[in-house]
Amino acid sequence: MWAYDGWGDLSFVGGEVRDPERNLPRALIIGTGAVVAIYLLVNAAYLYLLPIGQMAHSPLVAADAAQIILGRLGVGLVSLVVMVATFSTLLGSMLTAPRIFFAMADDGLFFKHVARVHPRFQTPWVAIVLTALLGIIYVSFRTFQQLADQFVVAIFPFYALAAAAVFTLRRRRPPAVLPRPVRVVGYPVVPALFVVATLYMLGNALWQDPLFTGLAFAVILAGIPVYYVWLRRVTRA
Repeated sequence: MWAYDGWGDLSFVGGEVRDPERNLPRALIIGTGAVVAIYLLVNAAYLYLLPIGQMAHSPLVAADAAQIILGRLGVGLVSLVVMVATFSTLLGSMLTAPRIFFAMADDGLFFKHVARVHPRFQTPWVAIVLTALLGIIYVSFRTFQQLADQFVVAIFPFYALAAAAVFTLRRRRPPAVLPRPVRVVGYPVVPALFVVATLYMLGNALWQDPLFTGLAFAVILAGIPVYYVWLRRVTRA
């Protein structure tokens, strides 16, 4: 699921996209379609080169497949590709994830200083530094596999809530109140299927690993009382 997660990051910077009615849907559809195609083609290559039994017991399937084609040189090339992919993913995350903290602070839902913009580069530099520090703390205590698994479990409840919010917004804010230049094809079936599929995935994760998945859910739920306490503090101020 993490391999398909990049589409969500685009929405974090939606307010900075030129001609969003045209470019956001195109970027989402083309980008997600490209990832799906690449992912399936790469896995098809693995299945062609390696027996299923060998794949099941291999921690580095890509390296094993490359070694069959190019020998030891292939293993080195795979390592290089992984490094480039990792840093490109990090670049995308650092361009998008800090916008969450920035938007929260700008809306009064986080410390106001986090919404500061650099006077020269016009970037949310405080939010970027905060995100980097949190990343350093996480990787200091957890392995990559643990972080990847918990990231998926932690982010997808919010994807489900965002899709479910479409139903509420359509009811509370009809087109006469809130114009909709972009519409979901197949509404309400498409967002409903997304919500159901996400809930199924999260339920499966809770079944497979109740301890760490339950811990991730507990941290998320702890944000609800914190939100209301913060809201009361802002209202009093």
